[in-house]
Amino acid sequence: MFFSLIAIAAVIALFVIISRQQTRIGLIERELGALRSLVLSGIPQPAPKIGEATEGTSDEAPAAAAAMTARPASEAAPQAAAATPDEPKAEAPAQAGEGAGEASAPEPTGPAQPAAPAELPAPAMAARDVETALGTRWAVWVGGIALALGGLFLIRYTIEAGIFGPGVRLTMAGILGLVLISGAEFIRRTGFRVPVQGAAGAYIPAILTAAGAFILFGTVYAAHGIYGFIGPALAFTLLGAIGVATIAVSLVHGLALAGIGLVGAMVTPALVASQAPNPWALFGYLAVVLAATAAIARIRDWQALVAAAFVGTGVWTILYMTDAPEVNLAAVLFISLATLAVLAFVWLAPFLTTGRDEAQPGFDWPSVAPGFFVALTALGLSVDPVFAKAGDALHGAVLLAALVAAALYRPRALPLVFAAGLATVLIYLGIIPPAAIGVDALDVGLGAEPLATSDALTFRLGIALALVFIGAGFWAARRFAAAAPIRAASWAAWGVVAPLVVLTALWLTFGDIDRDLGYALPALLMVLVFAAGGEWIAHAEEPPLGGGPAVSFALAGAGVAGLLMLHMAFGSGWATVLLGAAAIIPALATRWRSYPVLGWIAVGAAVAVLGRVAFDPTIVGAAALSRTPVFNWLLPGYGVPALAFGFAAWQLARTTNGRPRLAMEAASALFALLAIAMLVRHAMHGGVIDTGAVTLGEQAIYTLIALGAGAILVAIDLRSPSSVLRYGSMAAGVVSAGLIVIQHFAVLNPLVTDESTGTILFFNLLLLAYLLPAIAAGALALYVRDKRPRWYAAMLALLASLLAFAYATLSVRRLFKGEFIGLWSGLGQLETYTYSALWLVIGVALLTAGVWLRSQVLRIASAVLIAVAVLKVFLFDMSELEGVLRALSFIGLGAVLIGIGLFYQRLLTRAARSETR
Repeated sequence: MFFSLIAIAAVIALFVIISRQQTRIGLIERELGALRSLVLSGIPQPAPKIGEATEGTSDEAPAAAAAMTARPASEAAPQAAAATPDEPKAEAPAQAGEGAGEASAPEPTGPAQPAAPAELPAPAMAARDVETALGTRWAVWVGGIALALGGLFLIRYTIEAGIFGPGVRLTMAGILGLVLISGAEFIRRTGFRVPVQGAAGAYIPAILTAAGAFILFGTVYAAHGIYGFIGPALAFTLLGAIGVATIAVSLVHGLALAGIGLVGAMVTPALVASQAPNPWALFGYLAVVLAATAAIARIRDWQALVAAAFVGTGVWTILYMTDAPEVNLAAVLFISLATLAVLAFVWLAPFLTTGRDEAQPGFDWPSVAPGFFVALTALGLSVDPVFAKAGDALHGAVLLAALVAAALYRPRALPLVFAAGLATVLIYLGIIPPAAIGVDALDVGLGAEPLATSDALTFRLGIALALVFIGAGFWAARRFAAAAPIRAASWAAWGVVAPLVVLTALWLTFGDIDRDLGYALPALLMVLVFAAGGEWIAHAEEPPLGGGPAVSFALAGAGVAGLLMLHMAFGSGWATVLLGAAAIIPALATRWRSYPVLGWIAVGAAVAVLGRVAFDPTIVGAAALSRTPVFNWLLPGYGVPALAFGFAAWQLARTTNGRPRLAMEAASALFALLAIAMLVRHAMHGGVIDTGAVTLGEQAIYTLIALGAGAILVAIDLRSPSSVLRYGSMAAGVVSAGLIVIQHFAVLNPLVTDESTGTILFFNLLLLAYLLPAIAAGALALYVRDKRPRWYAAMLALLASLLAFAYATLSVRRLFKGEFIGLWSGLGQLETYTYSALWLVIGVALLTAGVWLRSQVLRIASAVLIAVAVLKVFLFDMSELEGVLRALSFIGLGAVLIGIGLFYQRLLTRAARSETR
């Protein structure tokens, strides 16, 4: 049924094609006639623009024009036969131009061009495209598939009918394949061309050759796999020869045929089964196929073809390593090195170049495939326990070094160094014991054992690989610093990343994590080598000493190596202090070198110190921290970095300036505030930094620190405007307001907690928790009045008013109740009256301050407070107070309200007089 449907569809398609051919033939005849007229007239034509013509017409039409001149056909035939759809487009026009010149003009000025057909409407063009597809491309493609299937169906019919034996059938199939290939060659040599634009993809000789190769593949496989006429060795050889030959003839038939041949060649080892598989035969065959494919792809610049060949070879290598019962490591090493050799000496060979220059920036993307598979092979040899215990990690290191060497030899093979670096990083991260970094305590499924084997060989190979990456990385970075900065940066990056990872892994695996001078010395050497290497690269830049990306990577590596050195050589306390002080070094270096990275290295030191104090806020551990107030490890642990960051910011402001200086100023302010906060916490908790409950006094100090931080950030922003500082200062003020509302007024309020306010009359907890924050918030509101949005200054002013109100009210409560002022102790009549009088006085004071400062917020706060006092007098005092206190309460309220009324009348009268003037 299926084949019947195919036959019906084929008949319909042929009917449509035949019915439309008359119009197409007439159009082609008119175009060729116009082309002949142009050639005979000798009129020079402009050179065609690159990209206007299709692949087929750009080199076929001129050749057809030359063949129609007075020159004999025997002279034109060799030129016509030599041009194929995949030749460089400049050759055929040149040949056509020579022929036209001999027949028409003694001095031709350029190749003749065919006359462009008249433009057709859009519907007509669409119909023409469909017609072209049906009549030229689809017909040829379906025809080629039909020929290949026809050969198979013929063999199937002879089997079902029993007409011929297996040997005769296979012979007939082989003859059919050879006849198709011979016919394709005959058509190609007789000068066959596709003169219709858009039909170059329907190159009939290539289609016939592909069909013939397909039939030959099937014939050889049937002779071996089905009938057993030939042995594995001969079948393997024949299939491989057919695949390689198909790839070779693709030079004259195009990329599609090369792809078919490559697929057949790569599938061949899977089609031929053997009782005693020979890895050397397999990998020797793959090496030959790979080399042949790379050479042909290089000639034609077929990048996709050579990438597919590298992928196929790599897949076979990985399958052999995973499935073979006993792996021949020498064979694996051979095919991996052969892959790199083909890449370096064939695919990227300069004597086969097609216009790509090794000095050009960028990289060769097909190199990604060999880099990935060779690095994966090296990773397997180094990490897999079976290979690692047998000492095969050495083979893996050899492959990694070969990747680096190939990338050095062929600069466009840049992906190789990425593959080698990434594999090295993964290998040495895998040897780190989870317990060394605290991962064993987490439920992440890693277990207690490292992922890779760590032994003396791993240690020695790590040192060797680190030296390889340092030497190759810095040498290549200097080599390409001027011409290809991105390539230089890539080499410099891996020249520092891989050695740093190796050193860190060896330290965590074989060294003492707390303190190990044996690893601190290599880290110090890395600092010196990386810094000197960065300077060496900088002298090769254009212009010199520009501090480009390669230099930045080198110096950043020196900074990270210095961080490791301090951790290895000193305890936690001294490491934190010295790391903070180390931020001064790159800042001072900006006096002699204006490299942008130097400022960011100082920022990196600040980030590292911040990470350390986040991990251990006590600097030296809670057990080792002294209980002495102020003079303990907290003071240098936070104070020295604060001073160092401030000095670094000062130095950067006078040299490179920019964002690093702002970051260092913020870091200095942050660590200064942290130093004060931690010392307060330490002193108020008896010398212990723990997670105990926060008291009101401690919270008051934190609030003052937050308000102070807001003011400091505003001051810095005024000196060096920055959106980060601008919004950061407002964020500090908002956080302060939130702390005050939640902690001071609600959670930690002495009215709720009944916390002791102290025994001293004025210098007590209320002063620290309410009056000082009120003064700080008010001062900050005045400071930012014209420097920040109005809502921000108004928020701070209102906050200051509420804090002052709370301080006055709670102070009256303390005056009557003593040290403990909890609400459950009740209210006396005199105390109740005092609150009314106090609130009225505060309201008048706020009104006066609002008028004096011209602050509407303070005047509104005054009105709200006086309104509250009025409500209290009429609703609370009337029922709770008795006798003279009740009378005094109403008399005082009335006097105050009348006084406020007179005050506003005089104020408005004065304002009206000033307006009339």
